[in-house]
Amino acid sequence: MEQLNQIAGIVALSMGAAWASGINLYAAILTLGLLGATGQMALPPNLQIVTQPIVIIAAGLMFCIEFFADKIPGVDTGWDTIHSFIRIPGGALLAAAAVGDVNPAVMLAAGILGGGLAAGTHAAKAGSRVLINTSPEPFSNWLASIGEDVAVMAGLWAALVHPWIFLACLAIFVALLIWLLPKLWRGIKAVFSKMASLFGRSGETGPSVKAIEDLNTPDQR
Repeated sequence: MEQLNQIAGIVALSMGAAWASGINLYAAILTLGLLGATGQMALPPNLQIVTQPIVIIAAGLMFCIEFFADKIPGVDTGWDTIHSFIRIPGGALLAAAAVGDVNPAVMLAAGILGGGLAAGTHAAKAGSRVLINTSPEPFSNWLASIGEDVAVMAGLWAALVHPWIFLACLAIFVALLIWLLPKLWRGIKAVFSKMASLFGRSGETGPSVKAIEDLNTPDQR
């Protein structure tokens, strides 16, 4: 039973790091680094690099930048777009490192699964932000951003302290993600279609107005 709990702990840490990275990579690294550096959690050897002061400082600085960028409508979507190339590989690397020094095939499998999970959580976050940005008020962005940061820290803590509970919640999350992503995609397409139609109408307004003015202008000859 103890060996099974140990395996569950490794899997929870690996997939938890990947899941959190898809939402906020810098918060994930900062949380793991602080927990490891303060002795709250013994991290695997390959993951102990995040406890180095320079890594914690860099992650903390980027977390502060993202904290503010993530709460500005429109800027958050641009930030998410750029981080499509950062969060997903970062999640894969953290997932592979979290399994420790084991068979390279196991590390590769963890990296593949972790990258896929990070991609899913990143897509859910970025897609939901596009829809939230259609709201005229900024408070929904602030609530969503703060909720995401809290979820990352609480989720990693649960993965470290209560791995079985975290794995059960993760299974539910993945099932919801499979159901949610197609709906988000349809919503995003509807938003961009609406924007394209609005820009198309504004482009047609110029010639139409000019034609009306020409008709209303008396002949000066």
